Amino acid sequence: MRGLAFDGDLRRRMTRHLDAFAHRELAADGRKRAAVALTVIAGRNRAPTLILTKRASRLSSHSGQWALPGGRLEPGETAEAGALRELHEEIGLDLSPGAVLGRLDDYPTRSGYVVTPVVLWGGERPQLAANPAEVARIHPVSFAELDREDSPEFVSIPESDRPVVRILVFEHQIYAPTAAMVYQFREVAVKGNPIRVAGLDQPVWAWR
Repeated sequence: MRGLAFDGDLRRRMTRHLDAFAHRELAADGRKRAAVALTVIAGRNRAPTLILTKRASRLSSHSGQWALPGGRLEPGETAEAGALRELHEEIGLDLSPGAVLGRLDDYPTRSGYVVTPVVLWGGERPQLAANPAEVARIHPVSFAELDREDSPEFVSIPESDRPVVRILVFEHQIYAPTAAMVYQFREVAVKGNPIRVAGLDQPVWAWR
């Protein structure tokens, strides 16, 4: 991932990897459906960069946590449409359906959602503006930072027989569900490694 540039070759590479990946869809089984946007933009010196956010502290659930732009789907809405809508609502980035590169696996959360991650091509100089009702801060993170040798980490907890996954970004620890989806994005979309993450758990404080 180091040495990659934000250019047409990267877009074709990621599209090829996602097209070859048989993403898994999960039945809702009484859970709510949601979608998140994994949006790639050009960072400093045209370094490929992924957009993460910090949720606003006033939100009723998961306030202050690291996240990807996204949320609950509206009735009849596809995951792609929902991810594009939430991206615009949360950080002011308006992309067309042509920006969609593909999907990753549905991820089941302990809080009662089935989340579909949608990978998007966000452009070179997007104008981003955090919606203060939902987002405290926008964090662009370079692919090089996402590819640290000490990340991800897999942690055992007494409440689950599944490992909890977390990734390290700058000086922060980011846990699943966000960590699981970013980890799969790194491996599948960028590197072409068809890993699965539905079996990776979340910390107990994220179960609510």
